[in-house]
Amino acid sequence: MSADGAKLPVVLVAAVADNGVIGSENSLIWRLKTDMRRFRALTMGCPIIMGRKTFLSIGKPLPGRHTVVLTRDPDFRAEGVEVATSLEEALALAQRLGAQKGASAVIIGGGSEIYALALPLVDRLELTFVHAAPEGDAEFPSWDRAAFRETSRSDHPASAEDEHAFSFASFERRI
Repeated sequence: MSADGAKLPVVLVAAVADNGVIGSENSLIWRLKTDMRRFRALTMGCPIIMGRKTFLSIGKPLPGRHTVVLTRDPDFRAEGVEVATSLEEALALAQRLGAQKGASAVIIGGGSEIYALALPLVDRLELTFVHAAPEGDAEFPSWDRAAFRETSRSDHPASAEDEHAFSFASFERRI
């Protein structure tokens, strides 16, 4: 909840290839510096919920963001993060942390299992559509596009900093 008691919006942030792939062997599978800058801008100052495998692939809490690790392992501990064993617990914790820090949103940061759990509850999607079809073992879950309204889109070519062309798209849940 925000300082005025209102619930912070829940925002899912993901990069998804044209074939739905989001990763392979718990790693990113493309180099898109522009997308990394956007991810940082969207998430800075916000609590971010991520799964244990995603957290372990990063290896540390993200600077400037309060990390909530969602795991089925009740004994999981890591320095500098909060741990939750259910999505409801993670969301309540992130809402509380966000309100304390004056955050603008609660972020859902992956991976695919966490995205699938959270999709029915998110208020907004911030997606990067990567125009490539890489091999991978993690996919973005199917989602009901009719439940969301696209509010913006910008297309970007491949460049020295970005190995694939991509599009940034924002979607808001229809009420």
